[in-house]
Order: sequence, then C-alpha cells, then structure tokens
Amino acid sequence: MAHKAQIRIPATYMRGGTSKGVFFTLSDLPSAAQVPGEARDKLLLRVIGSPDPYEKQIDGMGGATSSTSKTVILSKSDSPDHDVDYLFGQVSIDKPFVDWSGNCGNLSAAVGPYAIANGLVDPAKVPRNGIAEVRIWQANIQKTIVAQVPMAEGEVQETGDFELDGVTFPAAEIPVAFIDPADGEGAIFPTGNVVDDLEVPGVGVLKATLINAGIPTVFVNAEALGYTGCELQEAINGDAKALEMFETIRAHGAVRMGLINHVEEAASRQHTPKVAFVAPAASYMASSGKAVNAEDIDLVVRALSMGKLHHAMMGTAAVAIGAAAAIQGTLVNLAAGGIEREAVTFGHPSGSLRVGAKASLVDGRWQIDQAVMSRSARVLMEGRVRVPGDTI
Repeated sequence: MAHKAQIRIPATYMRGGTSKGVFFTLSDLPSAAQVPGEARDKLLLRVIGSPDPYEKQIDGMGGATSSTSKTVILSKSDSPDHDVDYLFGQVSIDKPFVDWSGNCGNLSAAVGPYAIANGLVDPAKVPRNGIAEVRIWQANIQKTIVAQVPMAEGEVQETGDFELDGVTFPAAEIPVAFIDPADGEGAIFPTGNVVDDLEVPGVGVLKATLINAGIPTVFVNAEALGYTGCELQEAINGDAKALEMFETIRAHGAVRMGLINHVEEAASRQHTPKVAFVAPAASYMASSGKAVNAEDIDLVVRALSMGKLHHAMMGTAAVAIGAAAAIQGTLVNLAAGGIEREAVTFGHPSGSLRVGAKASLVDGRWQIDQAVMSRSARVLMEGRVRVPGDTI
C-alpha cells in the first residue's frame, strides 16, 4: 500500500505569556484549511498530536497541557481600524476536536510580534525604534486587543528584563489591553446578578459569580469547597474526585450562563467557561519555591483549564479576575476586601499577577472599558511543520 508523503506548512512556534503554541499565516495553510471546517480541524489536530489516548502528544507539537495544546491563525485584518485578525484554536489532547469558543489571553501577547515579523502590519505604522501599537481583531469573540510591541533597529525586541511568574526566563515587556472585554453583547453578568446561588448535584448550593469578561468564568469561594485557595497543581490534578467536582461545577455554571442547554454538552466545550476558586490574601510558597506574601497581593485565585488546575493563570481568566475585582459585590471583589478598585494583584500557583480594569455602571448594566496586563513573548522556533499528506 502506497502512503502519501508528508506535506510541509510554514509555521512558527511561539511563547506568549505562560502559554505556547503553533502560529500560522492563513494564506500559508493548504487551501482546504483556509476556511473553517473539518479539514482545518483535522490539520491542527495532527500538527499538535491529537487525539492522543496516552495524553502525551508525542507525535506532534503539543506539550500535553492546556497551556501548550494551542494553535493560532493570523491574517491581515478585514475589520476597520485593525491590523491583524487573530483566530485561536484550543486543541483537545485526548479527543478529536478543536475548541473555537474563546480566546487565549496569553498567546494574545505573541500576536503583535508575529504580525509585525511576518508582514501583516503596515510597515508605515512600525517605528524602527520605540513602540509599535498593533490593533488586533480577536475573531473568536469579536473583540479588540491592543498590544504595545517594543522595536529595536527595525526588529521586534524579544529579549529584556521583564519577569513573568510562570515563565522561567525574562524577556521584553509587552503591555496588552483587552478592549470592552465582556463577551457577547456586553452582558458581563448573563444572569443579571453579581452573585448567584448555583445548585450543583453532589456538591450543594454554591455562591458563584458568573461573569463574561475576557472569557466566561465561574468563580466560587475556595472555603466552600474545602480549599484555602493556596493549592498548587498536584493538590488538585492528582485528585480525580476533585477534578470531577470542578467539571460538574463548570458544566452547571455553563448552563446557568446560557452557554449550553444541557450539562452533557460541556464535554464538547472544554475551553469555555473556565472555573476558578478565590480566597482572601494569604502567604504561600509558589511552585517555583518563591514565597508569595499576603501583604503583596489582594487575594488568591486558582483556575482550571481543560479539566486541570493551571500552572499559573490563563490570560483571559486574568481579565475576568480584573473585571470582577472592579465590581463591588462579586466574590472576587469580596475576597479582595470588598472595596472599589481599578487594579488587583492576585496570587496564583506560580506567583502573582497585576491586572488593571475600571468598571462603570451604564443604564443599569456594568461595563468594563478595558483590562490591561503586561506579558512577554518570543519566537522559539520557525520554519515548517510536517503532517502526513492524507491528513486532509
């Protein structure tokens, strides 16, 4: 039996924030994969190495975690006042699907650098030295992201001394602003409440803040689940019952938020919503051995992504944390002291992160103009990825 040779596709492997993924320019993809659909999904699954029953992604570019099983497709923007269109695909590790329902906030930091380096931004807008502002249209959630990309001698500056907890080495700082980050039509609270009573079979009735900002997120109190909010990955990810409980909370939260109609549908929508638990500021030892002191943070937050506790914090969930902290009465705001604020510093498993967000009440509805945080990004490898010719 004759087998088709592998095909080669231009690609760049990049870190953005505490995530990394495979970046493509839309026009470089095989023609069948340049449009949404089965061919595109099959291609990205094969590139990343999914579905993998061993959950290791040995035969692909993925790293077998939610932070590393990611793909990005970029093109010159069709949207007015934007430079680049950014489409994000979260690739399932052990199942044959790509989730297109949300954004990756961490990889958002790498979009500007890639777009500049690959000619997707008008050269007239890019200074030889200084800061290039890249306006990004996030196609998954139909929102604007603005990245401030440092330039040096006509090239994207990747090296620097900005340190990001959850990333081993320092790099150049890239401030990223998520404009009007509420999903959908600006309904930050899909139920209309800053706190809801969420009934979860096998768990009970939980106080929950259900918020659409950055990414749909279900926030609950750590104490209500028997946690302190200072847990590291092994405390959650090694406990099958805990993971099942969090998935049940996530599924019922998704129904309550109107994202799905039945809890069974959550299994095919792994990327959204996220589920997170919060507690007042406390001192603990981060996974790196770094001490996180209660007096340096406003609260502690732990979030799950793709069924596992994240090693740091998803960028989009950080936006949700910043937005919720800015609105008095949410569980996040209460854990942070219950005061009015325009920025919050929270502790996560790898350290801490500061997010700025300002809330306003307009015609009885809460709005967030923008949420801002600093990340970093750099190219890890560039060239071509290969997949078997019969993939699509």
